[in-house]
Amino acid sequence: MKVYLDACCLNRLTDDQTQLRIRQEAEAVEQILRRMQAGEIQWISSDALVDEIARNPDVERRLENAALLSIASQNVELDDLIASRAADLQIAGYGAYDALHFACAEAARVDVLLTTDDGFIHRASRRDGKPLVAVLNPLFWSKENLT
Repeated sequence: MKVYLDACCLNRLTDDQTQLRIRQEAEAVEQILRRMQAGEIQWISSDALVDEIARNPDVERRLENAALLSIASQNVELDDLIASRAADLQIAGYGAYDALHFACAEAARVDVLLTTDDGFIHRASRRDGKPLVAVLNPLFWSKENLT
């Protein structure tokens, strides 16, 4: 199983855990990361994810997320095809990083792109931009695939 986690998933680990939804999503991301470390799931990362993490103004969050990248199985490098697909996805309404993550996930032929961004999930569920990869919340995905 090949999974792409976006920056929202990684940030969930250091978000305010007093909210039930955030705590549950963080626990799901932790479970997914444990499965990755055990070799049960492949984490596909990308230059886009590395760049987005590097731009985070919160130093602690930036360092923790950068350290997590070491367990990624593969890193997708940006190229002209990915940039072109990302541009098409932006035209379809996705934000710049969401479009890049989506294009990288498609290029790597992952099974699922996980995000906690409801707008991203909703847009993909409407099939905006004709996505080639499922976009799901890590909590819902883990309940279906890891139990």
